[in-house]
Amino acid sequence: MSEKKESVWQGFKAFLMRGNVVDLAVAVVIGAAFTNIVNAVVKGVINPLVGAFGTKNLDSYSSCLKGPCEGTGDTATGVRILWGSVLGATLQFAITAAVVYFLMVLPMAKYLARVEDRRKAREGTKELVEVTELEVLKEIRDELVSQRGAGRGEA
Repeated sequence: MSEKKESVWQGFKAFLMRGNVVDLAVAVVIGAAFTNIVNAVVKGVINPLVGAFGTKNLDSYSSCLKGPCEGTGDTATGVRILWGSVLGATLQFAITAAVVYFLMVLPMAKYLARVEDRRKAREGTKELVEVTELEVLKEIRDELVSQRGAGRGEA
């Protein structure tokens, strides 16, 4: 039974040491820190910009579906649609997606494209050199054959 526990423990240890698990853990930690930055941008920049046209707190925007809609929180009556909360969450998502795309995905795609172009250029150069060398060798062979033929014809 101890062999089974050791093999389970070893399997778990191997699972934790895989690169994917470590990469995922790093991504979660970075994502959590990044969320704080996005929340600060929304709270410090976006909400005041929206506040220039209305209120700084998007959560206060709502529509009354079934009245009377009075009060806030637990004392609220009626049925409210809190579209301001949805708008705030949508803005946070859009900002997060834009920052991830423009600061992470796009630069990485450009970098990988440059690396791929360099690799193709190196392979293309090698092919050209190989083709050129092959042509030169064929020419040398043909020249040697013609010299042998000429030498035999004279003899």
